[in-house]
Amino acid sequence: MKLVKNENDKISQNISDKEAEEAFIKILKWIGEDPSREGLIETPRRVMKAFKEYFKGYNEDAKKALEKTFGDVDGYDDMVVQKNISVQSHCEHHMAPIIGVAHVAYIPNQRVVGLSKLARVVEVFSKRLQTQERLTMQIATTIMEALNAKGVAVSIDSTHQCMTMRGIKKEQATTVTNYYLGKFKEDLSYQNRYLRFIAK
Repeated sequence: MKLVKNENDKISQNISDKEAEEAFIKILKWIGEDPSREGLIETPRRVMKAFKEYFKGYNEDAKKALEKTFGDVDGYDDMVVQKNISVQSHCEHHMAPIIGVAHVAYIPNQRVVGLSKLARVVEVFSKRLQTQERLTMQIATTIMEALNAKGVAVSIDSTHQCMTMRGIKKEQATTVTNYYLGKFKEDLSYQNRYLRFIAK
């Protein structure tokens, strides 16, 4: 096994697809299953492919999604709010799903970004092993830095299946996190307006 740096300058383990499939075969045996039975023969390959999708964010750069901006907005300088962006992630403690929604707002500094790009930033960071607190902060700080925004607000409301399906098993429990930068942190009037918008 060789440690290599990918394009985002992160250390990654150079593991082949075949090695990943073999690991899932071992896990099937460990839980008491027979990986050679008909219904499971293709399962290790399917799980490997699913994991590539679940965790594709490790190979993506969220800042690149924000590179193209638009200045032809007639001086618009109020907040832009995008609500109800779906979040599907996995917690880093149990690798259990995190399912919820994110709300993102920013105050432009002369230039705006395409609306789909805000959701793209959420997607990139969601497709990694996460804690909800870190996910919320990563989205906010990336948008703030990449756009040189006057302020950013991010909220996530989600269900953690490590709580609902195992452990304490509180099926109705949800977790809310908020992170504010710039004017949203300094001026409560911006924060309050944002919170009213996402509550509608």
